[in-house]
Amino acid sequence: MIAVWIIIGVVVLIGIFLWVTYNSLVTLRVRVEEAWSDINVQLKRRLDLIPNLVETVKGYAKHEQSTFDAVVAARAKATSATTFSDVAAADVSVKLCA
Repeated sequence: MIAVWIIIGVVVLIGIFLWVTYNSLVTLRVRVEEAWSDINVQLKRRLDLIPNLVETVKGYAKHEQSTFDAVVAARAKATSATTFSDVAAADVSVKLCA
């Protein structure tokens, strides 16, 4: 009779061990799925920001182009100045561009 109770006890312990192990594996699987989901959300958010970044760079490039054009025009005006008043005006326009 004692042998039967020992066998039942061992079977119950093995069952509890398997149940705990299964629950742990399920918990780990859920954590992995959540982690991948978080990664996908971050990647999607980053991809959604790319058009904004492109528009910002385009706007800044337009600003830089207008600044470059102003500097080139001021330099051309300064190099072609012949009178003192022309040189002074060209110097002021160069300082305004910088």
